[in-house]
Amino acid sequence: MASKGWFNLETAAGTMPETQFFEGDSAFKMLGLTRMQRLYGFGGCATHSRDSSSRIAVLYAIGTVVALVGTGFLLGFMKQLKMMFKPVRIVATIVFLGAIGLVFVGAFVIKSDVLCIIFVIIQYLAYTWYTLSYIPYARTAVLKIFGM
Repeated sequence: MASKGWFNLETAAGTMPETQFFEGDSAFKMLGLTRMQRLYGFGGCATHSRDSSSRIAVLYAIGTVVALVGTGFLLGFMKQLKMMFKPVRIVATIVFLGAIGLVFVGAFVIKSDVLCIIFVIIQYLAYTWYTLSYIPYARTAVLKIFGM
């Protein structure tokens, strides 16, 4: 008995042509790229250089800054700054903003991929702790979950 549903590989095999990625209905059809040009593009995007981790870390830090600016538009920038530096979240804010700065230092001054990734992890954890401060009892619940 053939299975029905979204995970039926036998019936799906006949519906997807193997050349779909190179010919026909491509997402970038409007660019008019040849098969070889698309392969070059794929290779260029998939290639990892020595400092790819620091590039990712810098882009992540920039994205976080953009997200903060976005919430500033919603709340008002002065109100957001006042809320960020309330006693309940001042430590998380300082660690968070410091980690963003250290990502850039690690990428452009020290030029260390490992440090960039460490600073991104610290940034993520500080941002999570900072965000939890806006939800009543969220920090307490997280500490309880981790047995602290």
